[in-house]
Parts: sequence; C-alpha cells; structure tokens
Amino acid sequence: MLLIDTHAHLYYDDMYNNLEEVLSDAKLNHVKKIICIGTDLDTSLKSVKIAEKNENVFATVGIHPHDSKDVPNDYLMQLEKLSSSKKVVAVGEIGIDNFRNHSPIDVQKKVMVEQMELAYKLNLPIVFHNRDADNEIFDILSNHPFHKALSHCFSSDLDFAKKLISQRIKISFSGNVTFKNATNTETVESISLEDFMLETDCPFLAPHPYRGSKNEPKYVLTIAEKVAEIRGETLEKIALSSTKNAKEFFNI
Repeated sequence: MLLIDTHAHLYYDDMYNNLEEVLSDAKLNHVKKIICIGTDLDTSLKSVKIAEKNENVFATVGIHPHDSKDVPNDYLMQLEKLSSSKKVVAVGEIGIDNFRNHSPIDVQKKVMVEQMELAYKLNLPIVFHNRDADNEIFDILSNHPFHKALSHCFSSDLDFAKKLISQRIKISFSGNVTFKNATNTETVESISLEDFMLETDCPFLAPHPYRGSKNEPKYVLTIAEKVAEIRGETLEKIALSSTKNAKEFFNI
C-alpha cells in the first residue's frame, strides 16, 4: 500500500530537527511521498532544499494569504527562480483567509491572482487555502486561468465541493475529517474517488485520537482509515485512488 501526504510543512523546528525520523516513521506507515508546502519566500526556499536532499519529498513555492501584505516587490521573480528546481511541483500555498485577516483582503486577492498567473506561465498546478472565503475563491478561480488546482484542507460544504469539482478542481482532506464536529463528512461520503487526495497539514491539525499533539506525515494513514470508514470502502481502495490522483496532479 502506498500513501502520499499532499500537504506538509516539514521545515518547522520540531520536525526539521528530527527529519530523518519523521520520514522513516512516515514510510513505516505506508506514506512514501510527501509534498512540502512553502508559505512565504523563506519557507519556500526551505521546502526546496528539503526536497532536493530527500528523494521522496517534493516542494511547492508560494505566499500564504497571511503573508500577502509583506511580499517584496520582486517576490514573483524570486518564486520563479525557486521554481527552476526539478523538485518543485506546484505554486502554493496561495489563497484567501477571511477568518484571521492577517493581510487586507484586497492584498490577498491581488497576491493570489499574481501567483496564479505565475503558475499558469510555468505550467504548474496551484495549491490554495480557503478559510471562510468560498465566494472570493470561486470568483477568482472562475475568472483567471489555471492548469490544475487543489483545495487544501477542505472544510466547506458539499455544494461548494461540487462547484469546485465542476471546474476541474481537486479536493484534499486532512485530519479534520476525524473530528467529532467535522463539517465535511457529507463531502467525504459523496464525491467521486477521482476527485480527492489526502494530507496532514502537519505539524497542525493532528487527527483524532492524536488531536492536540504534533501532527506528522505518518498520520495520513489514520486519515485514510477514517475516509474509508465514512465512505464504506476499503482502506486499500482509498489509498490506491488518492495516491493515483496525487501522482497525476503533481506529476510525481
């Protein structure tokens, strides 16, 4: 069985300082490939360096909506330079966040669109963050071209999932599917096997029963087990389809 963690932040000290063990534990739990996600210029560079040193780790480069207000004038040039690495497989984590509002919404939108344009130019997929911003996200995605797009840590309702899927956008489920108050159970249950992938978003959002502790790529297995339970399908079937989708999406 093979699983892929499509969204991990391996550069945080509590994981980076024990990276060999983290990757080994992941492999022991069938997680054979990991996408390390950049959220600003510094972590994008770190993601690339980690990926270049580890055969089964790949990187994305991008500016998270929280950090949109702090981008330098040449940030797109810097992201494009980082994208020249063969281990870079997408632009992200881009997007809109209306929950915390660390950056003004107009700045978030501008930076998201600019990065979508860069990804389109470079023929790369985008990985996007959506927190309480369904309308803004869908408006941007409907009016700007992209090659492929992935909605990371999906937590919206089934209707919005269907809207995204109608635009050829994939969905990624994280540890939040295991929570008692999960808002995306109907989506997990209802959408096609061809339309979703799995992620941890580590070190955040550890799945139940590990909630409150450090999350790691190895817990993709726990998430896959929960998705299989909700859908009434075998773990092997969920692993096979989600891995196939991730391989095709990221070209890995």
